[in-house]
Amino acid sequence: MNQHQDISTELQERVTEAANKQLPLQLRAGGSKDFYGREPSGDLLDISAHRGIIRYEPSELVLTARAGTSLTDIEQILAENNQILPFEPPHFGVQATIGGTIACNLSGPRRPYAGAARDMVLGTKLLNGKSEILNFGGEVMKNVAGYDVSRLMAGAMGTLGILLEVSLKVLPRPEQELTLVHEDISPEGAIRRLHEWSGLPLPVSASCYFEGQLMIRLSGTPKAVRAARSKIGGDEQDAQHALEYWYKLNNHQHGFFNHKGPLWRLSIASDTPPVALEGEWLYEWGGAQRWLISNESPEKIRRLAAEAGGHATLYRHGEDRDNPFQPLSPGLLQVHRQLKKAFDPQGILNPGRMYKEF
Repeated sequence: MNQHQDISTELQERVTEAANKQLPLQLRAGGSKDFYGREPSGDLLDISAHRGIIRYEPSELVLTARAGTSLTDIEQILAENNQILPFEPPHFGVQATIGGTIACNLSGPRRPYAGAARDMVLGTKLLNGKSEILNFGGEVMKNVAGYDVSRLMAGAMGTLGILLEVSLKVLPRPEQELTLVHEDISPEGAIRRLHEWSGLPLPVSASCYFEGQLMIRLSGTPKAVRAARSKIGGDEQDAQHALEYWYKLNNHQHGFFNHKGPLWRLSIASDTPPVALEGEWLYEWGGAQRWLISNESPEKIRRLAAEAGGHATLYRHGEDRDNPFQPLSPGLLQVHRQLKKAFDPQGILNPGRMYKEF
């Protein structure tokens, strides 16, 4: 039995003991996402030792790693082969792991153009609340018909099982990247331009609008980037400055995020007009992800987000962490309860991490 089999066995034993005693467990690897969702609770179950890249086939564009593997280590080995994680995940700390990233389904600026973290999950190995080690999916894009349980783990925040391994699709690094800036743009003008550009075959890979400044990143072949540059216009940014800009934006080091007020994330249709809420705004994802720092009531923020066909999440700095996510409809709540019962009948894995009910 090797070291990682030993760790898996130890984790199984801890889950068995917790289930027998009905003792809640708080799952943690790096802890960089502890701020997200409801307050973590339960006895700490540290999975950070379960790390390491298991398989990486650059020619097949597939990587499989244990959940405790450092996100930095994964990105480094990909960079050595001129490849990237397409969803450009934020780190929020040097201790970030691939397991926590997938469990929270966090994606960065490239997400609307390349896909979300969930979209890149090919397979998972997990330990459920019944101490069973289960394998779902595989290492190819096409798997057997049925429920896509692997992708169900993305965003479940550890409430359905302990991620042990995850297989991901990776992509070649774009040949060229270029960032353009447009100044003195109104929110309405930014939304209109972003919507127009989204309907054209342009290699846009990131966008951000803040305080009258609209930033656009282009990624692709030199020919495609040049053609888009001519179509979009704007002032070209220094390459190093642009690299730092998108990194800071992705990891909430942009000046907008320095404010200590309640930070909300609104996910709405990209062409939605500016929402009538007081506060500071920053738009990403072509207008589909809108960050808001505001003291408006949670009820009003969520109501207006729902009226726009989306939802609102209290991301950081809220005085009350009991309800960070948009309330579920009765039907969806029932589905969540059934999934929790199927994977974790004793309710011991990260209980209450997403909603009070489970």
